[in-house]
Order: sequence, then C-alpha cells, then structure tokens
Amino acid sequence: MFSDLKSVLHLFLTVLHSRNVFYTLTSGLPNVTEFVAVYVVDGVQIIHYDSNTERAVPKQDWVNNVTEDDPDYWEERTERMIDNHSSFKAIVESGLQRLNSTGGRHVVQGSFGCDWDEETDEVNTFNTFGYEGEDFISLDLKTQTWITLSQQAVVIKEMLDVDKPRLTYFKNYLTHECPDGLKKFLNYGKSSLMRKDLPSVSLLQKTPSSPVTCHATGFYPDRAQMFWKKDEEELHEDVVRGEILPNHDGSFQMSADLNLSGIKDEDWGRYSCVFQLAGVQEDVITTLDKRVILTNWRSVKGERHIKLNFSHFFTFKHLEYKTPSYNQSQKYKHFKEKSENMQIKCLIFFFFFFFFL
Repeated sequence: MFSDLKSVLHLFLTVLHSRNVFYTLTSGLPNVTEFVAVYVVDGVQIIHYDSNTERAVPKQDWVNNVTEDDPDYWEERTERMIDNHSSFKAIVESGLQRLNSTGGRHVVQGSFGCDWDEETDEVNTFNTFGYEGEDFISLDLKTQTWITLSQQAVVIKEMLDVDKPRLTYFKNYLTHECPDGLKKFLNYGKSSLMRKDLPSVSLLQKTPSSPVTCHATGFYPDRAQMFWKKDEEELHEDVVRGEILPNHDGSFQMSADLNLSGIKDEDWGRYSCVFQLAGVQEDVITTLDKRVILTNWRSVKGERHIKLNFSHFFTFKHLEYKTPSYNQSQKYKHFKEKSENMQIKCLIFFFFFFFFL
C-alpha cells in the first residue's frame, strides 16, 4: 500500500527548472542605479547588469563556460542589455505620460521567465510587470493581449496591445529563447544546479509533552516534501508541516511536527518521518524512537541533556538576488521578520534554560 502511496507522491515532485529575468527601472531617485537586470537559474543568480557599469558580468564561475561555445557572449550580452535599458525606459516614459505622472519618483519592475519540466519536457512561461511596488500588467501569450492587474494599467494596455512587434518579441523570448537558454545554462552548471543532495534528518523535542519535530537540512534542490506515517499510511491529523526555507550555503531545510498526545509508548515504532526529494527514488525514513530524539530537558535522574544543534535554528538567511522582484521584496520582508523572531525566541529559550534550570 505504501509503495503505491510513494509512487503517487513522487508524481508531485517533478524535476522543474526555471529561468527568471528581473528588471528594475527607477527615475527621480538620487544615488539609485537607474536600471538593473538580474538573471537567475534555479534560484541562483548567474548574470548581473546595471546602467552604472554598463557591463554584463557572470555571478558564478561556471557561467563563464558559455564563452567556450560563444567567445563574444559577454560583449553581445552587454550590448543587448544597453538596448533593453533604452527600450524599457522609452516604454516607461510613454506610459508615465499617459498616466500624467512624468515628474516625481517612480519604480517600474519586470519579472519574466519560464519553467521546464525535465521529465515531461513541458515548458510554462510567466511574466508580470509592476509599478510603484504593485502588480500592474502581464502578457497573455494565448490571446496575445495584455492583462491589466491595476485600474491604472488600462491606458497602458491600450498602448501595448497595438505594439505588435513587441508582442512578437515577448512571445519568441518566452517560448523559445528562454527555455533554450535555460537548458544551455543547466548544462554549463550541471555539477551545481542539477545535483541532488539528500539532507541530514534529526528528531527534535523541547519537552516530553511537546510535539516531536522531524527536521531535514542540507538538501538540494528545494523540490521536496516531508510527512509522518503510521505503519504504511500517511498522517494528516496531528501533523503540522513547515515551509521550505533556504540555508546560508544555498541548500534548504524543512520540518514537520507530530503531536504525541494520542500515541501510546508501545506504538512509537509504528511511526516514521518520510522525506522525499525530486529526482531521487529512495526516501529518507526516520523511525520515531526516544533514543534518537535530540532534546534539552532533564531526565528522571535530573541529568541535563544538551543535545540540540544550534545550526538548526540559525540558518535563515535569504538570498540577495531576489530583492529586485517587487512581489518577492514583500515576501523577503515577511520572511526576514519571521526568521529574526525565531532567532529571538531561541535566544530567550536558551537564556532561561541555562540560568533558571
């Protein structure tokens, strides 16, 4: 039965790869770079360009492998970025005139790219443009029309819908150039981007009455799932799953809590934590066992057990490349606050532990 469940669950862990491009154009902001472009593959920043330096530069050593096939790549990429800056700026200026907002300070951002399913070869595209930090307009490739995401965008839609050459450019980029470029860079960086790293899994518990946390850290990529099972059946009640979070070294971590209140001591061996990683058929299974739980509470004899690995709590550092995305900047702010709150709680916990126990 569980083998069937395992097969079904692995269907949802398809090996997806992504390529994203983030543009940010500002006006009226002193000491702020006017135009910045960031290229990202599978969550890793690979190329950076800004209007101050007017140079496209690699952000990973392996990205330079592109010159083996195209010796003039960086010169051509730089020229293209200069052209894209001018084109993007012209569109924005025309749009601001239609919005009667030619003066003052403004921020316009673009996020577009594609996902490629390694197993099915299916490609999905996405694009969104933002204005003043809010979603503004996006392109529907099926109808080849622009979709307004803000009331202000109506007049911009009218301008862009009649610009057929630009529609053709976006369609070609998203459906052909983007996936082709994604596969190319995956090949150049396959030792890094296409690796499969299984995690270190630990069982953690604050007190004897607390839930047991199954914590996995150090896995890559971030397409993974974790759940608790009893015998061969996945549990949904009494289980709280955490979100996947990034580690400072580019790997990821996640956790799932199991409420022990309804579990008899003699049944502990029937419960297991299961970790699954996309592209890896073998699961990492950890049986619920009191002997392997890492804890910091006193035993019956009054012995103090200090076994918690501090690294489990202080690895919440977000990657810098995501800040150019207007939506992700809000997620980053929320994530940063959440991480800082977790660190503060942990510090308070250990302070009281050492000084009052």
